[in-house]
Amino acid sequence: MAGDRQLAKPGAVADGSNGHRDLRIDACRGLALWFIFVDHVPDNSLAWLTLRNYGFSDTSEVFVFISGYTCMLAYGGALSTQGWATTVVRALRRAWEIYAAFLVLLLAYAVLVWVIGGGTRFVDETNTGFLFREPGPTLVHVALLQFAPVNTDILLTFAILHICFPIVLWLMMTSATVTLVLSFLLYMMVQMFSWQVPAWPSGELYFNPFAWQFLFVIGAWYAYGGTARLRPLLNGRALLIVALAYLAFSLFMALSWEFKSLEGLIPPAITGLIYPIYKSHLAPVRLLHFLSLAFAVSRLAPRQWHGPIRPLMAAMIRCGENSLSIYCIGVLLAFIGQVVLADVASGFAMQLLISIAGIAIMVFVATLLTWESQLDRRGPRLF
Repeated sequence: MAGDRQLAKPGAVADGSNGHRDLRIDACRGLALWFIFVDHVPDNSLAWLTLRNYGFSDTSEVFVFISGYTCMLAYGGALSTQGWATTVVRALRRAWEIYAAFLVLLLAYAVLVWVIGGGTRFVDETNTGFLFREPGPTLVHVALLQFAPVNTDILLTFAILHICFPIVLWLMMTSATVTLVLSFLLYMMVQMFSWQVPAWPSGELYFNPFAWQFLFVIGAWYAYGGTARLRPLLNGRALLIVALAYLAFSLFMALSWEFKSLEGLIPPAITGLIYPIYKSHLAPVRLLHFLSLAFAVSRLAPRQWHGPIRPLMAAMIRCGENSLSIYCIGVLLAFIGQVVLADVASGFAMQLLISIAGIAIMVFVATLLTWESQLDRRGPRLF
């Protein structure tokens, strides 16, 4: 996926403070944002172009892994020059930025639902009904990271992961292997005993931080010299064959969910072994599917980009550079698309128009944000 920036020496972290960005990471993150937007539009036939229908995992795993990878590059790489105090402050500031973006998104989401549905329509589909019926208790639980409208809950998990990242970084600097083992043990506690973070008014936080932290830590560990440790294994053909075989098995299982004629070909022993597949707990079959996919892509895709940056690639990079803002905008655009499909037309032509228009808006906004950041010169703090 993006394994060429780390140094050959195990434990070394690529310097994230030198101003250099790996454009492949931004492009991958930008494409993931497009896929997420398309998947968030209900009953969108264009979702067949995304990862969701072709295996156990989807774009969420890509996003979390890249987040852990880039966190290690950004904070771990700057640790030697900026020190622990600055690194911790930067990680906590990013957590606050994610939480602040969540609050703004929550407000914008609620305004849209109220203006379009009058506080009665779309409240169940968006999980905003409690905000209108019980605003006081809802806001309290928003502050406690226990309530989120539909498609926004991953931001709460990201905020929690960034708050905890200084601890992960310290453990990684002490022993990367022990850190990975501890993270795995916490992940297994979720699988065996259903450890969870409670949500309000019932249930659990959809992207369970106790489970998804493992993929986040894997990304950080991979950036922290993981490639050098795994290179002898990753270069072997046997592991590639196993990964491709598992991807083929996952593809067949995923297609059986859509084409019932394939269900009868699956032995009951297999279904009893892999089901249920909980996304909130990052079920092991999902984790293995993503790791197999990432490994296969890293082996089969070219390691370096030598050609010119085409407009499509540039558009993905721009969205990836501004991933937090573009994700929030994508959530709002997906809701607007849902309303259009429900009230105007629901045919394939409208689904195609909504998907293309939404991605175009995301690219336009991302381009403006990049342009603004290049023009911005931090002046004195007047207030």
